[in-house]
Formats: sequence, C-alpha cells, structure tokens
Amino acid sequence: MEVWTMHSPAIMPKNTLVDEYLAALPATQRKALAELRAQLHALIPGADEAIKTRVPALRYKNKTVVGFGAGKAHLALYVMFGRALEALAGDLRDFDATNRVVRYTIERPIPDELIRQIVTLRLAEIDRSAS
Repeated sequence: MEVWTMHSPAIMPKNTLVDEYLAALPATQRKALAELRAQLHALIPGADEAIKTRVPALRYKNKTVVGFGAGKAHLALYVMFGRALEALAGDLRDFDATNRVVRYTIERPIPDELIRQIVTLRLAEIDRSAS
C-alpha cells in the first residue's frame, strides 16, 4: 500500500514553469531544491507556485511567502517582502544573508527549524496585512 504525505510530489500543486526551472539545474542542485520545495509545501498547505523575479516562489493569499533558486556556487532562499530575515538576523549570521536572501550550499544547508521560523514569520506578516 502506497502512503502519501505532504512531501509526496503527487499532492503538491504542480507548476510547469517551476518544474522546468528545476529540470534545467545540475542534478545536485535540482535534488536539493526539490526537497526544499516539498518542505515549503508542507509548511504552507494550499500554497500556489509561480515564477517571481525569475525564481520559483510559493504564494499564500495571493502574496509571495518565499522563493528559491540556484546560482553557480550556491542555493538561495528568497524572502522578497517583509521583515522575517531582519528578525532572524542573529540566527542567519553563519550564512551569506541580507534582508531579502539567504545564500547557502548543499554542504551547509539552512536548518529545517530556521526555514520553519522564516516561513512562520512570513505567514504571520501576510495574515496581518490581510486583516
């Protein structure tokens, strides 16, 4: 019997452009970002996907929560709006981080708990702006 979880690709909303973006990456980057994509969908149930500022992004209530992408020597988690990265600056000091992006490597990924905190802060910001 096959069991599906939120990390199962069949449950995640599909976006062909995001799939194409990932398919164009080297295998190691593609695998790491596919795992991040699944993690983000588990943290943001019902999120839709789009390409925003040339990178895949997850949206909640029609607002961008986070985006993700790859450069030649790094991966990135983009927080294009809000103050989540400012609020977590101390936790991000070991990464190449600004107020809008956290760059990291496959060998040194962003811890799952820190990703959860970033997403939780963004969702709260979006909920506050919607009320």
